[in-house]
Amino acid sequence: MEDVLTLYEKPLNREEPVVCLDEKPVQLLDDARDPILADRPGTIFKRDYEYVRGGTANVFCAVEPKAGQHFTRVTKNRKGPEFAKMVSRIARAYPERKTIHLVMDNLSTHSKKSLTDFYGAKKGEKIWDKFTPHYTPKHASWLDQAEIEIGMFSHQCLGKDRIGNIPALRKRASAWNRRMNAQHRKINWRFTVTDARKKFRYKSVEFIKPRH
Repeated sequence: MEDVLTLYEKPLNREEPVVCLDEKPVQLLDDARDPILADRPGTIFKRDYEYVRGGTANVFCAVEPKAGQHFTRVTKNRKGPEFAKMVSRIARAYPERKTIHLVMDNLSTHSKKSLTDFYGAKKGEKIWDKFTPHYTPKHASWLDQAEIEIGMFSHQCLGKDRIGNIPALRKRASAWNRRMNAQHRKINWRFTVTDARKKFRYKSVEFIKPRH
């Protein structure tokens, strides 16, 4: 926990960006009947309670909180190959950086193996070596600021609308991503190491180097 919180307390460093990553499952639902639009004053938008299930999709949500840089990618699932492609996308956004600090939870696919399995040992290791991974403790994924990003995505992009297929979800997610980056929407994280020690009633801990 303190490894992640200490990282958050550091000032913005363009040479060592801090990026938080997480996934959100999305249920694809379509209208069984066309809704009645509120197309004139005094009318109300009406939608039939019946809907058609279209399966599920996954949305990778990543954010550099202090810079307001957002990465949103819609995929069919959250398996290793999709994680590898998402990490590669983040790496391409920060060329020639000293390292990219990547905060994420302990999902089994969040590892170098996903990249080496998909890209091969040489290319996979080359991409992974651009990152310094920081894993949140078990049952403490709330330390990952990407969960805040997911909350914003759910409220601002998905809302209460029904989205019936992956292409429609990708179109909407892409538009939201562009808007967030244009506005440089940042996350103001306030929970510190000092707050943690006071909240959980301990004084200090021995630092353990994060696993790679």
